[in-house]
Amino acid sequence: MRLVLLGAPGAGKGTQAVLLKERHNLAHISTGDIFRQNLKDNTPLGLEAKKFMDAGQLVPDEIVMKMVGAKLSEFKPGEGFMLDGFPRTVAQAEFLETQTKLDGVIMFKVPDEAIVKRLTSRAVCKNCGNVTNIHEHDKCPACGGELYRRDDDNEQTIRERLKVYHEQTESLVDFYRTRNLLLEIDATGMPDEVFTRVIETLEND
Repeated sequence: MRLVLLGAPGAGKGTQAVLLKERHNLAHISTGDIFRQNLKDNTPLGLEAKKFMDAGQLVPDEIVMKMVGAKLSEFKPGEGFMLDGFPRTVAQAEFLETQTKLDGVIMFKVPDEAIVKRLTSRAVCKNCGNVTNIHEHDKCPACGGELYRRDDDNEQTIRERLKVYHEQTESLVDFYRTRNLLLEIDATGMPDEVFTRVIETLEND
């Protein structure tokens, strides 16, 4: 099974990806991880991307697509994966069609106000990286470690990220809907409830 995961920041894609990986043995391909690996390994593409990043510019589509294409070429026929963070544009989606056949595009839907509330309440453990709710815990419930708030988890930044997300994703949603690949999931509620909806949708599709 080969999937694309779409959803706003804070929609719970990462949590659902972990659950899907366990159930269906799917590799989780994050564009952030691909970038970090290319930068760490000083690959030609990584060095090219670094020039734009150091200048505070967006990495061009062409470089992003080459990085993703190189990663996808590592998979043998029949090996499954989930793409998280790619594609972000129709041009990237068209490129992806030349690289692999998708089984579905899961769109995790959460109202903006719920995401703002979720992210402004988010805290991360300095010790183990566990994410929890700052209003419910003063220490990490997993290891007892100290919690901290991410600088970008403030309302103004979150609303700006949501605005950019909607502008980018609207055309992608139409693109995949016309190809009968879009699977829309209500991503509100507890993670296990959302995962049940994901599995029911995938298995009934």
